Amino acid sequence: MCLIEQTPRIETRRLTLRAPAPGDESRLAELMADFDIARMTSRVPHPYSLDDASEFVARVQGNDPRTDHNFLIEHEDEGVIGGLGFFTPQDGPLEVGYWVGKPWWGRGFASEALNGALVWARSDWRKRYLVAGHFSDNPASGAVLCKAGFLYTGEVQTKHSLARQAPVATRMMVWLA
Repeated sequence: MCLIEQTPRIETRRLTLRAPAPGDESRLAELMADFDIARMTSRVPHPYSLDDASEFVARVQGNDPRTDHNFLIEHEDEGVIGGLGFFTPQDGPLEVGYWVGKPWWGRGFASEALNGALVWARSDWRKRYLVAGHFSDNPASGAVLCKAGFLYTGEVQTKHSLARQAPVATRMMVWLA
């Protein structure tokens, strides 16, 4: 019988990317309660409660590791500081998304986490094509994606933001290994 690999641990210089687990809910709820974080994502509601965090942790335990992986971004000294996920929508190719808590913005953690995850996706998971998007009012996320080798496609899609409860213009990008 062939076992499917569950979400691995990815080590970078300052970070560990690992699967969300029971016990992470309170930290997730604390970080995701910040509207400035939630509004830059499509799938995070605001307000974000402990129940939301518990549902997330339970849901990702059942991910199909052939198509989806969720990681928490853990700093060696400060614990969980963000999250990163690969997910396959029903109507499209594999996508990646990420977030970092506001106290750690501008310190290169999103870039470090994304680069580590892409090395793993290419070498271990054997992925060669990913898409990502960033809301047009979040150019910092576009800069992170560009540093990781993503290219703009020229397409702007409208994606719904649960936190904003509104559609948001989303600049689409592609990564080819």
